[in-house]
Formats: sequence, structure tokens, C-alpha cells
Amino acid sequence: MRFRMNGERGASLGAGGLILALLMSCGGGTQVERFVPTRLVVLGDQNSVINTDGSKYTVNATVSATDLTIDCKGNPIWVQVLANFYGFVFAQCNPTAAAVTGVMFASTGAKVDAIAAQTALAGAFVGTDLVTVLAGANDIIDQYKRYPGVSEAQLAAELEATGAALAAQVNAIADAGGKVLIATVPDMGLTPFAIAEKAANVDTDRAALLTKLTARLNAKLRANINNDGRRIGLLLGDEMVQTVVKFPANYAYANVTVAACLGSAALPACTTATLQPASVDVAAAGSFSWLWADALHLSPGGHNQLGALAANRAAGNPF
Repeated sequence: MRFRMNGERGASLGAGGLILALLMSCGGGTQVERFVPTRLVVLGDQNSVINTDGSKYTVNATVSATDLTIDCKGNPIWVQVLANFYGFVFAQCNPTAAAVTGVMFASTGAKVDAIAAQTALAGAFVGTDLVTVLAGANDIIDQYKRYPGVSEAQLAAELEATGAALAAQVNAIADAGGKVLIATVPDMGLTPFAIAEKAANVDTDRAALLTKLTARLNAKLRANINNDGRRIGLLLGDEMVQTVVKFPANYAYANVTVAACLGSAALPACTTATLQPASVDVAAAGSFSWLWADALHLSPGGHNQLGALAANRAAGNPF
């Protein structure tokens, strides 16, 4: 499901109230008290990062076509979509100096082995803490780059161990009292990076290899989390990307294979002013009409979809 935005700078998930209304009006049976978090804790890698200057690892919105200052509230990343749903505010994007209720410990370049340290920074958890975790993409790419010097079987085994380790961290947060939303890693085999690797190498289908490696990490993550439906909510980021790539028109995407940002505008410097122009074969890139911001990271459109999944899961889970 994709929520439509009000232009390139939309404040996502306007359907949030509708989601809650539907959940609260489901017929008959015992009424379940709705979970209302009081703090949002963000863990993971650059896919969940807002920098101190408001920039993000996607296509950043600008104040206007003539004022190229980054508008941190525009083109929200997935954790901002979730934060907007509950009215949470991050210190990294707080132009009105509101009370800060979202804390961000995710860091650029972080791998799964960084989650424990990030968790420690978050301090003690209480039952009204909502914790998001998205990590593993950097582990997959780092392992992939060892191929063919290291066999596919060995890389897969190491990534399975990584997935199990991530599950252990998620379980520990839940055991400590936090309510966790854990996202599987989007399919790295469908990224522009994977497409380029496939074209540049003839030893094996590199895109298929990246899909296999992603699947192995995600499979162990899913198999090892204590997904009892009460403390942990699972978001299938890999299946989301796979479905969009298979049926792009159903989600209003014009391009799901090419990076929207110009190569000269490396993330997080990419903005709506540095997107691919129209060519003979391809329409101009858009923040919400193209799936990928760069070779490895989702566009605001992709983030909006993942954020909508997160809000639905948080509202629907009997936390």
C-alpha cells in the first residue's frame, strides 16, 4: 500500500487517523487497548539517520526551487513517517523547538554488530518505548565484496550468523521492555548497484547472488526473533521492494532500476535540485516516482511505503 503525498515535500501518512479508526472499529469481540508509545528510539544504519543539518540518505527536499536549503521535514525517511504518525519529534529535525520525543542512535555505516552499543546508549526501556531497528544492508554489501575470493557458501553462512545475531539483539530489547519494530533488509539484488554489478561481471549473476545473500540474512533474522505478536512487530522490507519492482505501475513508480540522484550528488548531498534530468528514453527523476535515490538507498517514495508499513504494524500489534 502506498500513501500519496502532497507534492515532493509531503508530510507523509495523512491516512494515519483512518488506520487507527479502522483498527478501533473492527467488529465484536474483546476490545484491545490501543498501544500509545511515549518515546521513539531509532537504531540501525544510515537508512534511519537524520544528520544534525537535517540531511538524510535519500533525496532531500529543499525549501523551494530557489532556496536550496534542506527542508528536513520534507521527503521524510521511514522513521519520520512513523514519528509523524504519533506526533514524535527528533532533535535533528525540530525547526519549531518542540519537545523532543524521538531519539536517534542509528549511525551512518553501522552494521549489525553496532546495534548492541546503540541499544546501550538508549538506556533503560519501559513498556511505552517504541524501538525501530533496520540494519544488515552494510553487512551484506561488505560480504558481497569479498566474492569471488570467498565462496558464496561461506558468505551465506556468515550472513546467516549476522541475521541470528540481529535477532538476538531485537529479542534482548523486547525482553528489556521495549516494543520493537524490526524491518528485514530490502532486497539488495534489486538495487541499481546490483544491476551494474551484473552487467560488469560474467562469473555469475551478481544480482541474483545479492538477492540470495539478502535472503539468507533475513531468513535467520525471521527464524530467531521471538515474534509472539505482543512485543515485536515484523516489517517485510524485502518483500515490499520485490513487489514494487515486479508491479511498479501499481505503486505509481515510473522507474525502479535507476538511481534518481545525479552521480555528482552523493548522499546525503542529493536534493530535489540534483536529480536525473529527462532524456530521450527516460522521464525526469522524481522523489516519489523513482524507487531508488542512489545505487543502494531508497527514495522518499520507498521510505514512505516502509514507514506506512511501520505505522500499520505499530497500530495493529497488540503491544
